[in-house]
Amino acid sequence: MSQLRVLNTSLFLFVIFLIQETIISRINFPINGFSLYLAALMVLLALEDRTGSLVFGFIGGVIMDFSVAADTPFGQWALVMTIMGYLFSINKESIGDFTETPILFIGFISFASGFCLLFFALIGTLLGEEMGGLIRNFGLIFANTLWTFLITPIFLPLIIRMRKVMLTSREK
Repeated sequence: MSQLRVLNTSLFLFVIFLIQETIISRINFPINGFSLYLAALMVLLALEDRTGSLVFGFIGGVIMDFSVAADTPFGQWALVMTIMGYLFSINKESIGDFTETPILFIGFISFASGFCLLFFALIGTLLGEEMGGLIRNFGLIFANTLWTFLITPIFLPLIIRMRKVMLTSREK
């Protein structure tokens, strides 16, 4: 993986993060919210190779730590997303089966974003953070999973196309 690709993908993730923080977070979704950034990061992690999943998981987590809405210790999202990148990297063969069928891929991304939020709440509880009530957290995770499943088909082709653009000629 080239340094230019890491820089381009990091900038792409940062732009999606800015869209999330300035536009998407201001929309009042029924039930609860939706994280475009988390869904896009899950798509990128699923499409990357083993090293790319780890690297972009960490970089994506560090970017998420800069969120204004995140009232958590700095580095918690980086830890969670690095672990998610590791899980994606060790299960790369299984994930490849999901990426071939669009509806399964969307379901996988939705499940992965929900699992990521559940893991974030678990890590926060282990770190001694007040994460809110159990019913509130499960409602938030369910709503995000549902909205990810419904909204991801709209921007999935754009994310895949941008990833192909960011590949170097050797990686293509």
